[in-house]
Amino acid sequence: MDIKPIKTDADYRAALTEIEDLMMAGPSTLQGEKLDVMVTLIEAYEAKHFPMDLPDPVEAIKFEMERKGLTVKDLEPMIGKSNRVYEILNHKRSLTLKMIWKLHEGLGIPAESLIKPPQTQ
Repeated sequence: MDIKPIKTDADYRAALTEIEDLMMAGPSTLQGEKLDVMVTLIEAYEAKHFPMDLPDPVEAIKFEMERKGLTVKDLEPMIGKSNRVYEILNHKRSLTLKMIWKLHEGLGIPAESLIKPPQTQ
């Protein structure tokens, strides 16, 4: 297994090409193990060179609602009555600490995303 660190953009592109060739490798094969290592190297390079910003709190909530097929009614135990939920979803009201904890626990949204200042629209 010939694996080296990814230090440059050229190394990164070469690693992506190599991963393409390994995508059909079985998990318990030498190629499968190489794929696992290459993916880890690429993830580390991407985290360092292409960091992703946390989503807006409201967008994070809307994403989870869509992903889990939730309605405004489903958010009431975490946020309050439906009018309060609509105020949050329309950026008319900010989340409280209590809402943040309930959303984090109930929907699994990272607390870091929920405490981020909302983007004004």
